[in-house]
Amino acid sequence: MKRVAITGAGVITSFGDSPAKFHSALCNGERAAYRLDHSEAGVSVCRQGGHIGSFEPEQYLKGKPLRPLDRTGRMVAATAKLALENSGWTVEMLRGHDVGLVLGTMFGSVHTISEFDRRGLTEGPSYVSPMDFANTVLNAAAGQTAIWHNLRAINSTIACGATSGLMALGYAADLIRYGSHTALLAGGADEFCFESFCGFDQAGLLCRCNGHSEFPIPFSAQRSGFALGEGAGLLMLEEWNAAVERGASILGEIRGHGSAYDPAGNVECGTETITRAMNSALHDSGILSAEIGCISASGNGSVAADRNEAVAIHAAFNGSGDAVPVTAIKSMVGEALGASGALQAVDLLQTMQTGVLPGIRGLEQPGPEIPALNLCRDKQEITAGFGLINSVGFDGNACSLVIAGASPGL
Repeated sequence: MKRVAITGAGVITSFGDSPAKFHSALCNGERAAYRLDHSEAGVSVCRQGGHIGSFEPEQYLKGKPLRPLDRTGRMVAATAKLALENSGWTVEMLRGHDVGLVLGTMFGSVHTISEFDRRGLTEGPSYVSPMDFANTVLNAAAGQTAIWHNLRAINSTIACGATSGLMALGYAADLIRYGSHTALLAGGADEFCFESFCGFDQAGLLCRCNGHSEFPIPFSAQRSGFALGEGAGLLMLEEWNAAVERGASILGEIRGHGSAYDPAGNVECGTETITRAMNSALHDSGILSAEIGCISASGNGSVAADRNEAVAIHAAFNGSGDAVPVTAIKSMVGEALGASGALQAVDLLQTMQTGVLPGIRGLEQPGPEIPALNLCRDKQEITAGFGLINSVGFDGNACSLVIAGASPGL
């Protein structure tokens, strides 16, 4: 199989639009600057999460009208531009080489879909916007981004819940490993909107003000649910020799991935399923659990899911999980659904480059059901050649990915 190099990254987050800014904010323990409108909150008890107030697509996307793109499409197109620039791909190079896009998303443009339907039902079919119709499909953001940036190779949308972003990275890596493609943008995105917020609130999954904290804290004894956010993250993946030949800076390497499904997991993923995903990723990468230098956990403040993931980490590392530092950046960015796994991957790359692993914001006392793990309460200096990322869904899906840092001199 061919090696998969990571040559660039792009992010749109409330912490900024560069991997370095994003990682620095996480290491400083900053809280995401999300905006939650009262009209969206409604009667919900949860008052956390919301839109990225600082995102202005006009800063990134120039030269063509933005009207055909909805919010999700604009976030993905802007992130793609940043990732392409970061990896050294120019407009001229894209004309002469086929680059593809594999995008993971849980809901896609669900707000556009809902608004289109509402207007048609309440005001009549003649009042719906034809421009919105093109965005009422789950793969609209990927398609619009490919049109905007002239991405002519595969255009695929992965939709498997909150694990979609990490699944997209694994799928894209396989396309390169087995020789189907040589250059792919891959990652995930999801927007914050009333429809998704309301759905999670009605399901009882969002955090509640319980007097202990203002933000959901993964693995904490006081955790009561997650805060819903939004964002987008993309990595440029290239076949290793092709990247070296064009003189690209190699930031890291995707070594392997694994996934598993719990058929009984209607609102949570079982411990054995998460353990299988991690063991599968380690087996696929050829890396021993003892070689993993850090773990980016999926923990988001959910009572059952955080417990199950912690037990799974303890099992996958043969009871020695307390020797591996574990972080959970959703304590700061919130649950960004399809974007989460990609944002974790971007941060893990920065961690291996800088030697600093972000802490879990606000974590003081882990829950009594959480096994002994090296949960980082504050940022920690580490030396990690390999890192493992977990993504755990609400519907039984679990995914893990192993990333290697850049070799010296590359």
